[in-house]
Amino acid sequence: MNRQEELALKDLKYIWHPCSQMKDYEELKPIVIKKGKGSWLWDYNGKKYLDVVSSWWCNLLGHCNKRISKAAKKQLDTLEHVIFANFTHKGAIELCEELTKVLPKGLKKFCFTDNGSSAIEAAMKMSFQYHYQTANPQKTRFMALTDAYHGETIGALSIGGVDLYSEIYKPVLLDIIRIEGPDCFRCPYGLNCKNCEAQCIKKAEEAFEKWGNETCAIVVEPLVQAAAGMKIYSPKYLIKLRELCDKYNIHLIADEIATGYGRTGKMFACDWAGITPDIMCLSKGLTGGYMPMALAVTTDKIYNAFYADYLEGKAFMHSHTYSGNPLAVSAACEVLKILKEEKIIEKANIKASYFNSKIVETFQNHKNVGDIRSIGLINAIELVKDKNTKEPLDSKLRTGYQIYKKALKKGVILRPLGDVIYFNPPLTINKKEMDYAIKVAKECLDEVLN
Repeated sequence: MNRQEELALKDLKYIWHPCSQMKDYEELKPIVIKKGKGSWLWDYNGKKYLDVVSSWWCNLLGHCNKRISKAAKKQLDTLEHVIFANFTHKGAIELCEELTKVLPKGLKKFCFTDNGSSAIEAAMKMSFQYHYQTANPQKTRFMALTDAYHGETIGALSIGGVDLYSEIYKPVLLDIIRIEGPDCFRCPYGLNCKNCEAQCIKKAEEAFEKWGNETCAIVVEPLVQAAAGMKIYSPKYLIKLRELCDKYNIHLIADEIATGYGRTGKMFACDWAGITPDIMCLSKGLTGGYMPMALAVTTDKIYNAFYADYLEGKAFMHSHTYSGNPLAVSAACEVLKILKEEKIIEKANIKASYFNSKIVETFQNHKNVGDIRSIGLINAIELVKDKNTKEPLDSKLRTGYQIYKKALKKGVILRPLGDVIYFNPPLTINKKEMDYAIKVAKECLDEVLN
């Protein structure tokens, strides 16, 4: 038994892996990673894997990025952590100052949390308390879109709309007002999202009219519903949603955890619509995938509703032990510097044009490819049984999972979203790596779908 096999067996003895049916691991043992560099990971047998899913979309600038590693090491010798209540540190101040320069106008106040789900929870609590403290105590509910995903804690899971994650927990979840969201592949209006006027906003208009008076906020993933299969919709929908929120005094909470930091070709997905949400949640690329950290960023208007003498009881009593952790902040500060100084997003957009055209060229005529969608370096291929009717494949066949297993053997991580095969690589991926990812994906599709 080699070292790789030995460690895999020890892993199975102790570890319960996330988002996994552990019985699957009897066949496909955990792959023990020894090191990473750039877009690649290596196991203990020396086999390498192209990480085109950015290790769950957080690895923004490649594994073991020299600049981020150096910044984190330097911070480690100075200050590892400090309580963030009544204390602060230079890095946190610098991060917030720099972020205000790139965030949508008006987002100025930063609430630090530990991870994406906790940022969503903070935003929801913040919205409810704001309305309570501004003479709208009847506003106690939340709206969200179908096929949404916002995290795994109870509040975040409640506003999610993907049954795979939430179905069994429905008896303990919040009562959410669910709005039928955009579905550009199977558009009920028969339109194209590239030139439509977001007619699907009609469902939101109806919901706002009916429940607007009792609603605190609507939480959305701007432009890309990631866990739903990288479903992409028009910026016009966001523009109209912003107008509805203003009309009904409902907060727009933008979940930019997966879409922020250049993933869509702009710094934030909201930038495509030119809107400012009332609260924006950030994580994943925030630290380049180095450390867990998240932010709920809001406006002076919301912040001021909490600003009062202590005995008035208006403070936002929300905390996380590792809020503002200096090590995570050091990575986040360096990420912003790299994006600016090395023009990462501008270069990624040039790569995106090549990547998307090559994917379309390779897959558009495949008998089981129903849709190819892209924004920035995100590309998704939705597999179907019938291209004409858009009938899905039988989910029991787990076609996407079969493709994933074959791709691993060829050294590419193509972890699917159901039967949607997607690419969401580090922004630093190169042309040769893109070509290899496409080649392997095509081979695996052909082998599985014959």
